[in-house]
Amino acid sequence: MRSAPSVLHLDMDAFYAAVEQAAKPSLKGKAVIVGGLGPRGVVATASYEARVFGVHSAMAMGMARRLCPNAAFLIPRFRLYQQVSGQVMALLGELSPLVEPLSLDEAFVDLEAGGVPAEEAALRGVARRLRADIRGATGLTGSVGLAASKMLAKVASELAKPDGLVVVPPGGERALLGPMNVRTLPGVGPATADVLRRAGITTVGEVTDAGEDEMVRLLGKAHGTGIHVMALGLDERPVVADRDTKSVSVEDTFDVDLTDRIRIRTEVERLARRCVERLRRAGRSGRTVVLKVRRYDFSTLTRSETLRGPTDDPAVVTEAALRLLDGVETTAGVRLLGVGVSGLADFTQEDLFAQAGQAPDVVHGPVDADGPVALPQPEPPPPPAAEPEPAAPHWLPGLDVRHAEHGPGWVQGSGVGRVTVRFEVPGSAPGRVRTFAADDPALRPADPLPLVPGG
Repeated sequence: MRSAPSVLHLDMDAFYAAVEQAAKPSLKGKAVIVGGLGPRGVVATASYEARVFGVHSAMAMGMARRLCPNAAFLIPRFRLYQQVSGQVMALLGELSPLVEPLSLDEAFVDLEAGGVPAEEAALRGVARRLRADIRGATGLTGSVGLAASKMLAKVASELAKPDGLVVVPPGGERALLGPMNVRTLPGVGPATADVLRRAGITTVGEVTDAGEDEMVRLLGKAHGTGIHVMALGLDERPVVADRDTKSVSVEDTFDVDLTDRIRIRTEVERLARRCVERLRRAGRSGRTVVLKVRRYDFSTLTRSETLRGPTDDPAVVTEAALRLLDGVETTAGVRLLGVGVSGLADFTQEDLFAQAGQAPDVVHGPVDADGPVALPQPEPPPPPAAEPEPAAPHWLPGLDVRHAEHGPGWVQGSGVGRVTVRFEVPGSAPGRVRTFAADDPALRPADPLPLVPGG
């Protein structure tokens, strides 16, 4: 354990919802809920104004609508979130070469590796400047925890929410952890917590009081010992920069259970292509293709196939995913499908794979005494069909748009052939609302604007 609180944990406050509030001035200080808007959607993030009504992440969107019917319900805009996350991570990178991102809005930083003096005053000063820099660059707030270990730093940042700073000085770990729920400890999920609850153990202090032998008896040698050590506040895990991604995957939940086999195969093909796009953007290839199927009764099946070498070929991944689908019964209905690739590598071995529908280089025909027999030539392919007209945009709430006359704005709602747009930009006063025909040629989807002008 370190002798100074030189591990920093940053957790942005209600990140997705806060980005939306910063981008849409009319939503500042109001309840905002970001997530899937369909009947089976779930909440990705709720603003603090929505949380007072009991809305939280991973809640069914239908329940969130009942608890907070007057909130703004918006689709996620991941491209903007990634851009803002990049700004935040760049600021963390200026503090230390050891930055361990956990998600778009959360990371550990080893300030000792960045040369910050091992004194609490100096460490606090760095944390305060970081929070100010984040606000200046993005207009957003983040909560910071400082401690001598990753576990305690994360606990401290949670106590600091929202928009605060908490420092856990070395030696104060057990006093801080003792009254906390056992779920605070890394590795204690619902199942482990239930085992401990039935043994009368609900707080971290009760774990330490029970002793290591009792934890081993209840949870097994490795898990029990690890939980007891964490309960004592001992955590020697280092901050690891550039954590290696183990897999890439995409999945979709459907508003209505899919029962048509052709439709299911089409969705798997689409997901496989999306998965390979993400794989290629990361500059990786993979050796194991994984199919995930959640059926109508919420039972989830996972099937995988390991190829002979890593690939980023969409045809290869799609064929493997469809082979896996052939072994799954779907007639009763499917509510979720996912395709992933694991066993990642930085190279491909495409020569190991035959491409579907690829003609051989040489076609051997029949011969007679005078030589090869001429084969009839295939009919020339028909001329390509005319390009179809682009489909009308699907005006989802929160989508960025631009009108030829009124400029940039965002979709507030749509239906029955109409779309309502609020025209405002980050940093402006709350904008005016106008309604247009859904097929108005002057209205087009647009790219997100930076949260801070010039950012």
